[in-house]
Order: sequence, then C-alpha cells, then structure tokens
Amino acid sequence: MSRIGNKPITVPEGVEVKIEGHKITVKGPKGTLEKELHPNMNVALENNVIKVTRPDDEPQNRSLHGLTRTLINNMITGVVNEYTRELEINGVGYRAAKQGNKLVLTLGYSHPVEMVEPAGIKYEVPTPNQIIVKGVDKELVGQMAAVIRTKRPPEVYRGKGIKYVEEHIRRKMGKTGKK
Repeated sequence: MSRIGNKPITVPEGVEVKIEGHKITVKGPKGTLEKELHPNMNVALENNVIKVTRPDDEPQNRSLHGLTRTLINNMITGVVNEYTRELEINGVGYRAAKQGNKLVLTLGYSHPVEMVEPAGIKYEVPTPNQIIVKGVDKELVGQMAAVIRTKRPPEVYRGKGIKYVEEHIRRKMGKTGKK
C-alpha cells in the first residue's frame, strides 16, 4: 500500500489541469508545465481533485505509484509558487554577476564562466557571492543549480568554491609541520 500514492491532490484556485491520455498539462499563474506519465499509471481528475491509481501490485507499478503522484504535485506547486535554490560562493576573488540573460562567474580560472538562462529558469544575483536559481520546474531548477555548482565545487581544506546555502562542507586538516 502506497501512502504517498493514495493521497489525493487538491487543485488550487487559478490552476488549470488537463489530462489527455498519459500526458498532463498544468497551467497556473507562474507558467505552464507538461509531462508524459508512465502508461501503467491511471490519473483521474474529478471536482478539482486528482487521484492516481495503479493497475496491480507489481513491483514496478508500486514504485511508480508514489512517484507519479509526487511529480504531479510538484508540477502544481511549481506553477503556484516558483521553486528556488540558493548557492553561495566562497573564496577570495570569486564572484558572480548577471549580464542580461547570462550568469557570469569569476572563479579563479583564466577566463570568466558564462552560463545562459535556459527556458523556464531565471538567475538572480542579489550580492556578488550569492546566486538564486528560480523556476516552475523543480527538476530543472535542481539540475541547473547542480550544473552551476560543478563549475567550482567546494574544496575541503579551505572551503573555497560554490556550495548550496544549506550544505555543510566537511573540513580536513592541512599538513602538519615536520618536527
């Protein structure tokens, strides 16, 4: 029995949900999302309540049940309030700047790293050492934040690099002098 999969999803005011076969479209005040769902899952919309059911208790269907419900819930949450992911830059001379629709990162390389905003994603730079990734698609927001982090991941000796705000870097001891 899937506790998550059996929970009904209530569609809030101002959100329009269309289910055509195995394709779901969610339209809200912040944007529109489309997703192709697995053919084994049955999705029904009645009186602004979405129910996800599975045909049988096969292991694959059991695992897809909760996943499908969560994906639909994330789509609805995203079009109502955008998802955000905050990154922090630590290091002398490391900084970020926004130029038009580009994020320009100065990370100690011989050249600045430029990243263009993909469709559905916005970068914000409130301070030179802080980056906020915003968007309606939770998966895409997380992916773009991870791509930015890979440009200079935090190192364990001095903590320099790009890290998530809530991330804790385990620090290592440096070399000890010869005695």
